[in-house]
Amino acid sequence: MKRKSSVYLLLAGVLALIFFMVKDMVSQPGIDDMKAGFKEIARYRNANNTGPVQRIYVVSVKDSIWKEMEDYGNLMPHTKYGNTKVYFFMHNANVPQNLQPGEVNFDPVFNKDCIALYEKSAMSQVAFNKHPF
Repeated sequence: MKRKSSVYLLLAGVLALIFFMVKDMVSQPGIDDMKAGFKEIARYRNANNTGPVQRIYVVSVKDSIWKEMEDYGNLMPHTKYGNTKVYFFMHNANVPQNLQPGEVNFDPVFNKDCIALYEKSAMSQVAFNKHPF
């Protein structure tokens, strides 16, 4: 009888552990939970799957909450030895619609409206710059 109750107690503990693990996985905060009002305007990803993958995003925000912008960048996809850049613009600013790879990713006419740049380099080094231009 004592052994049977120990098995039930162990089973209950395992089930509780599984419940809390699943609950934690499902309830992770995401982009929709942030207050800055992010909206992806444009994106670029090169087709090179054998070499470095370059991802570039242009995102508009309703409020310039710097910490949330950095958190948004951290949530964006990144490939080992690839490069991810996220350019942030205010919601009502002049925003580029077309992106290209390389060092200059859009027409420099838009530089004055860019409020922040998040970049994760090929070696996973993160840089977040306010007013990068």
